[in-house]
Amino acid sequence: MRIRLDPWPVDTQNGQLSLTPQKSAELIDVETPRWAAVAPKELPGRLERVYVVDGKPRMEARLLIEDDAGVSSFAGYGAFVAGAVNLCPHGTRPALLESVKAMRVLAHGPDMNVDMARLSPRSPHTGRLEYTPTAFREDHAAAPAAHLQALMLRAEQELSHGLASAVPFDEMDEREPLVTLTLQDGTLRGQNMGGAVVGCVKTVGAMYLGPDRMGLLSTMKAGERTPVLHLKYGNNQFPRFTWYVRLCEAPIHLHPLAGIMRLEMYAPDESDFLPPIVRAVAALSGTLLCRLGSLPHKDARAPQNLIPTAALEQAMGRALGDSRLVERRIRAHIVAQFPDAAGPAVASVA
Repeated sequence: MRIRLDPWPVDTQNGQLSLTPQKSAELIDVETPRWAAVAPKELPGRLERVYVVDGKPRMEARLLIEDDAGVSSFAGYGAFVAGAVNLCPHGTRPALLESVKAMRVLAHGPDMNVDMARLSPRSPHTGRLEYTPTAFREDHAAAPAAHLQALMLRAEQELSHGLASAVPFDEMDEREPLVTLTLQDGTLRGQNMGGAVVGCVKTVGAMYLGPDRMGLLSTMKAGERTPVLHLKYGNNQFPRFTWYVRLCEAPIHLHPLAGIMRLEMYAPDESDFLPPIVRAVAALSGTLLCRLGSLPHKDARAPQNLIPTAALEQAMGRALGDSRLVERRIRAHIVAQFPDAAGPAVASVA
């Protein structure tokens, strides 16, 4: 009998490991047929910027609203932010925060006449909260939160691709320099928009590798990676290039997959070609991520929650503001603007 710990503490929402088998996933070797660890390479001098992008949504109030036509809907005041850390991979300049600005929305059901909600504070120093109306399709209790999440993911994707070098995956020449790379927290969403964007999946949840390949992850050294694979998941809807990187050695008391991160980049449906951009990013990924990985005494989700990501999470929290103060302002706004509402959670919105 042997017992090992999941590397993430129990007060996080999920563990770092769930190892859920994905039998429907399709994996094809595209870099090499030899399943063995690939050693890290040095960062190319022409790589000038690396952006680390993340997003954060927050539901601030659940609502039931009714317009002047008598149409009612589940709704919600919500906020989200998608931001980036601009850093030099060679450490020659300080890192900078970019685009860390909260956006607020009034999410509501379809076919409703809803105006922007402007919450003016008593003190001019605390700022005005403005919630822009945005409609979702399906009207049910969970729809406002789901719509808010979708808006955040879309903003995150647009920011990631807007910052990264534009590199057509099927046309890039080997000699074309990769100047700007974006590391996006989590899986890639939507379709490829032509940027050098890498999805960094911190948890080993969905297990795409079979038992014959899993063993390599446990034996890899810090900085090493697996060969690149062509992966289709979600009933083959999402083709991706993917590989696993080890960020640090696993201590003896932890599960041997501690320190593993899965990376992914967009891929075409056809699996007979590995674009030079993907090969170049995979080659430098181990060295880059080992430099950016956090430490256990500073971050409970180390090393996968990268140092820039943790700094960005703090900045996004500040941009959203104190949730308790926002809740009080929403309550005061409802009472002042809609005194005839039919209940404490009902607002009649023109």
